[in-house]
Amino acid sequence: MKITATIIACNEERNIVRAIESLRCVDEILVVDSGSTDRTVELATNLGVRVIESNWLGYKAQKNYASDQATHDWILSLDADEALSEALEGEIWTLKKKGPTHDAYRMPRLAQYLGRWILHSGWYPDLKIRLYDRRKARWVGDFVHESVEVSGTVGRLESNLLHFTCTSLSEHLKTMDRYTTLAAEELVFRKVKISSRHLILDPAWTFVRSYFLQRGFLDGLEGLTIANMAALYTFLKYAKARNMS
Repeated sequence: MKITATIIACNEERNIVRAIESLRCVDEILVVDSGSTDRTVELATNLGVRVIESNWLGYKAQKNYASDQATHDWILSLDADEALSEALEGEIWTLKKKGPTHDAYRMPRLAQYLGRWILHSGWYPDLKIRLYDRRKARWVGDFVHESVEVSGTVGRLESNLLHFTCTSLSEHLKTMDRYTTLAAEELVFRKVKISSRHLILDPAWTFVRSYFLQRGFLDGLEGLTIANMAALYTFLKYAKARNMS
């Protein structure tokens, strides 16, 4: 079992080295860069990984393109702001030694937000399929929240994929602006009729679910921030969709 790790990147000089250096268990590392103007390509090249330049195709298409360019059929797909934990790296080494018994594997993703590891708020375990046989799996999802669709069996790895998210509220707001636009475009595409319920009740329910039902209060001030930002995300995607219609 040989594995190619794929990373899609654009202006990720803050994260790319950490991601690459966590991938000692793979046989090839491929970075697909979509026009970085910072040191992303330079840093990746200096670490000896294979870098391909490609225009931005959208999340699903970009990740499928990266998979198609890989030397090996088994793909470990990471975002540039992610990294394998040492425990997860060890699990993958063991899997390589014993051989796979499934066509893909999901793993828990643990996020760091504003410097704190988030264990509640609906953010954990956040299971993601990231290790898969490309002959049996492809990325799907046309707008936002792309995921791997598998024609076969899916196993589970127990150790964490680490996700280094926003380090400041300003960064979070900037990211949210981009993703709520994509989410709004999806709502318009699906011809969802936006009502006052979407704009008033849904954001409030999102806060209650995150902070109380999903125990965000156990994540301290960061949990309160996450709940408020989630409510704002919900409001913005519906408000933008209404404005686009």
